Amino acid sequence: MKKSYVYFMTNKNNTVIYIVVTSNLLKRIFQHKHKIYKGFTSKFNADKLVYFEEFEDVTLAISREKQLKSGNRKRKEQLIFEMNPNWIDLSEDWVLNE
Repeated sequence: MKKSYVYFMTNKNNTVIYIVVTSNLLKRIFQHKHKIYKGFTSKFNADKLVYFEEFEDVTLAISREKQLKSGNRKRKEQLIFEMNPNWIDLSEDWVLNE
């Protein structure tokens, strides 16, 4: 079965948190960084991956996404801090930032 991911993107000042599901994390990060699609992440310059979870089943990933989106910002920040205390771009070495 194809893996799925729930991930958080933010901007350089960490003022926004964008949460979404994908089955191709590398491709989606590339698209965010290069502003391929106009939308929330391009509008708010959310091109920094700060958190992600991997799932074997897309339905579990979607369920988790809904759970995370319904939570408050403090809980989202706590999850990020647990995985990534300095809010660094976890994808920094994954994609060219040209």
